[in-house]
Amino acid sequence: MIPFLKGLLVGLSVAAPVGPIGLLCIQRTLNKGKLSGFLSGLGAATADAIYGFIAAFGLTFISNFLISNQAIIRLFGGMFLIYLGGKIIISKPANKSAKSKEGIRILDDYLSTLLLTITNPMTIMSFLAIFAGLGLNIEKSNIKAFLMVIGVFLGSSLWWLILSNGINLFKDKLNQQTLKYINYVSGIIIVGFGITAIIKLL
Repeated sequence: MIPFLKGLLVGLSVAAPVGPIGLLCIQRTLNKGKLSGFLSGLGAATADAIYGFIAAFGLTFISNFLISNQAIIRLFGGMFLIYLGGKIIISKPANKSAKSKEGIRILDDYLSTLLLTITNPMTIMSFLAIFAGLGLNIEKSNIKAFLMVIGVFLGSSLWWLILSNGINLFKDKLNQQTLKYINYVSGIIIVGFGITAIIKLL
């Protein structure tokens, strides 16, 4: 039970800092509703769990491949951020009276953040350091490692659930012009994240 609780706290701490994924979750919640926002976060939580699994079970051949090719992977991630940010800038706020096309958009929301988080291989280094600091002995207990990975996923998911539901409380209080402004600002910031990611590779 202790490894699970440790994983839960790790998942919360990894997900909580506001970055491009957080901005996407907020922007999508305000424009398309809490389900869209939550599933955007769930994509990131899934990627965190994947990297947590690789770190916890000592899959060094995968982690070494990701780290050795991180420049190409992060370049792709930066370009994808610029694309998403640009798309948000030119997008029109969702019409509140329009019925949400959840069946079409939900998978896109989930996959986009999954892809964005996966394209940051340094995340695996964070998990390796955190797990080592928490004293996870993967050689002696795969069960403990598994419980910690489940905890990471649920902890991260819990944060996105709280964030999307909290932001959703303000959704109906915002008019179309305000939403348009929020889209514009969040889009510019996300593009900035993408440009910064690419510049760091130079």
